[in-house]
Amino acid sequence: MASNPVRVAAAQMTSINDLAANFATCSRLVKEAVAEGAKFVCFPESFSFIADKDGESANIAEPLDGPIMQQYCSLARESGIWLSLGGFQERGSDDAHLRNTHVIIDDSGSIRSSYSKIHLFDVDVPGGRVYKESSFTEPGKDIVAVDSPAGRLGLSVCYDLRFPELYQQLRFQHEAQILLVPSAFTKITGQAHWEILLRARAIETQCYVIAAAQAGKHNDKRESYGDTLIIDPWGTVVGRLPDRISTGIAVADIDFSLIDSVRAKIPIAKVTLSCSILGYETDHKLTST
Repeated sequence: MASNPVRVAAAQMTSINDLAANFATCSRLVKEAVAEGAKFVCFPESFSFIADKDGESANIAEPLDGPIMQQYCSLARESGIWLSLGGFQERGSDDAHLRNTHVIIDDSGSIRSSYSKIHLFDVDVPGGRVYKESSFTEPGKDIVAVDSPAGRLGLSVCYDLRFPELYQQLRFQHEAQILLVPSAFTKITGQAHWEILLRARAIETQCYVIAAAQAGKHNDKRESYGDTLIIDPWGTVVGRLPDRISTGIAVADIDFSLIDSVRAKIPIAKVTLSCSILGYETDHKLTST
């Protein structure tokens, strides 16, 4: 892992039910990130596709070695940059189900690691619609951290953000330095909770948080809050787009000396937390690469 500061980018976009159009947007944002000197760019949940009708997501789901993901592997290789892609509609155990999978690709175009979303979005949004992600999505079981040029990454997806035990594990059991939270928050929940939850996760784990967000209206039925953020271990927002719903990138430098300084001054890692207290001892297998 690096010791000098590393520039990262977090993308914001409005995905639709058009794989080619979304790939074109991602390609353009990667070029912008490379031009800004970023070594790692993070895309939001459902970067490659957001369904307009029920069943569309399961219909287009593919394995990670399928042509959709291989396009993004080629993009990483040709651009010489690491990509965080999450979540991707990975084919599930049958034609009616998928996994919401966060994929890390290195600058040679190889998949370094993947994480399937554990906490599925089964929610009756106050003043909004009812969501039942579990009706077409299989939950993951493994907690995943992986090394990268930008530091040690802790992987998650969107609704995971509301479950701090996951991030405690990523920090204290897997030594994460950066927590990735690719998301497609609803407009209602985003207005109420998005930034405060992200800053809380950064403060309580003393990690950088990179939260790439879907933004704006995807179709007549679905709208995302937006507000892509990069937050430092002190809880300070260090990267943000000027427009909460525009397409673009936020850029910041990961300062490893700041991580060390915050953790030394407030040494919360000295307090031992048992896995059994956190509730992950038997339910989830821990995976590091």
